Amino acid sequence: MTLLEKLLLLAVAGGLGALARYGLAGVVQRVGGTGFPVGTLAVNILGCFLFGIVWAIATERMAMGPELRVILLTGFLGSFTTFATFMSETYQLLAVSQWLPALGNLAITNLSGIVLFLLGLAVGRVV
Repeated sequence: MTLLEKLLLLAVAGGLGALARYGLAGVVQRVGGTGFPVGTLAVNILGCFLFGIVWAIATERMAMGPELRVILLTGFLGSFTTFATFMSETYQLLAVSQWLPALGNLAITNLSGIVLFLLGLAVGRVV
């Protein structure tokens, strides 16, 4: 597979992941009908589940080549939800008993995420 072919497949998979996220989150939110973001929650937990399946097949059973793994994990699921990638990276730290870095990743990502979102919101309001 050439680099151009790989990049095109990655782009297509990313586009499909974005469309799947938009569709699933919208349907779940409409059906759930609450003020709670159930659509995003559904996408994130499903994405984590699917990421785990693909990761196990690719790394533990070696039943998937590196190109397909990148296309599915980075392309489709990376676009579907970056939360799954975040959880996978945290798991990889836990798997090698890197407890402090794993907890740091969880805390820093979540705390800095909300703080920087609020900062961006403030900046966006004055520009």
